[in-house]
Amino acid sequence: MMKKTQLILYVSLPVLLSACALNAPPEKVSATSPSQWYASLPKAQPVDSNTVGLPHHGTLTDLSQWWQQQNDPLLVELIQSAQTVSPTVATAVSRIEQSRASRVAAQAALTPKLDATASSSRSNMQAPLPLGTTTQAALQPSWEADVFGGNRATSRAALARLQGAQANWHDARVSVAAEVANRYYSLRTCNKLALVTTEDAASRAETSRLSDLSAKAGFQAPATAALARASAAEGRGRVTQQIALCDLDVKALVALTAIDEPALRKKISDTPAPNTSATVLDISSLPAQTLTQRPDVFIAEREVAAASAEVGNAQAQRYPRLSLSGSIGVASFRSGGVTTNLDTWSVGPVSLSLPLFDGGTRKANVTAAEANYDAAVISYRSSVRQAVREVEEALVNLQSTAARSEDARVAVDGYRASFNGFEALYKNGLANLIDLEDARRLRLASELNAVALERERMTAWIALYRAAGGGWVNPDSAAASNPDSNISASTQQ
Repeated sequence: MMKKTQLILYVSLPVLLSACALNAPPEKVSATSPSQWYASLPKAQPVDSNTVGLPHHGTLTDLSQWWQQQNDPLLVELIQSAQTVSPTVATAVSRIEQSRASRVAAQAALTPKLDATASSSRSNMQAPLPLGTTTQAALQPSWEADVFGGNRATSRAALARLQGAQANWHDARVSVAAEVANRYYSLRTCNKLALVTTEDAASRAETSRLSDLSAKAGFQAPATAALARASAAEGRGRVTQQIALCDLDVKALVALTAIDEPALRKKISDTPAPNTSATVLDISSLPAQTLTQRPDVFIAEREVAAASAEVGNAQAQRYPRLSLSGSIGVASFRSGGVTTNLDTWSVGPVSLSLPLFDGGTRKANVTAAEANYDAAVISYRSSVRQAVREVEEALVNLQSTAARSEDARVAVDGYRASFNGFEALYKNGLANLIDLEDARRLRLASELNAVALERERMTAWIALYRAAGGGWVNPDSAAASNPDSNISASTQQ
């Protein structure tokens, strides 16, 4: 009776100890996020206290199709090509597979294991047993009861990191798309600047020609003709420099997309430059809660959950472990033409392992896991603050470029009119070359500024596209709206 009581006590000890619940830190923590954006778009755009303009038709998921909405098929083609060959995207896919394998391994630790063994031997034993052959095979199941939830915690950590890896895949695609778009619009801007500088160089060359003729006729001093020639040389040098910058953009796109340079140049020359001013007209609203739709914020949040689970696993290692094993086998002994069957089975042993002394290793592992958790929380909150900053900065830049657009247009018109006036006076001998060159510099600066402003506006839109998550859907939100959804679907975007 006493032996049965002791056996029951030993078997029940882990269950009794499990009442001492593990004190793992929370998987979700709070982070300060804005209830509204403090930067806003121009007053011409519809803005309320909680929303700001964004080119996605009022639906964040439409951001993933934003490039198609630019009416520029070449840009879409370049982005798709870059995403196909991008090592960043390939690495993200690899991390998904690694995380998925880690999760499978973590879940497997919760299930029983089954091994099979087989052996055959021939021996000459002591009398009265004669020479014979022994053949045996067995199935050996084993199972470790996850009494304190250590293995379940590992499984939760693996799931959190798998979800984070899937979000990182989308973040990688968004980053590649933004990089290609920025380089593409840089090239388009560069080509526009090349046209501006080419026209300016042609104007300077014509002024130089007229000045030479006038100087040779004795109507102008040689110094004036020299100034005009210097101005023409400066214009040609600026054109050469601008063309080189455009070539650098082309080569960068070749590296990003893996498209042959001649083919890429032909595609660019055959495709008209996009009307970037139309991009900012098709907008709706951006909820302040859009931070939950950013992959990097979600990844940081999942890392907090994984770190919390790892603390629970480290704590569980300090408690007893209960395991059960057994065996079901068949054996036969053949000697002298006679076969004897020896089938066996066993249940047990039931093994209880109680850690007593390890030099503080398990306690140190808990401390390390807790420190890692604290770092993950800080990183998560920092990622939220950074996300707020990026959205606000993009909105400020958009507001700034929109506010400056009309002034830039007025400046271009005014300086062009001024230059045309001085040029007419100069041709009729009523203005000197220095005044004409001053007017030319002002006109050129205003035209270059107007083109650069278009580039700055597109950069701000792309930054806001990235800051809003690029159309990624938080799987928690997706699961709430579609209970039948699963995490593997996110890699099919």
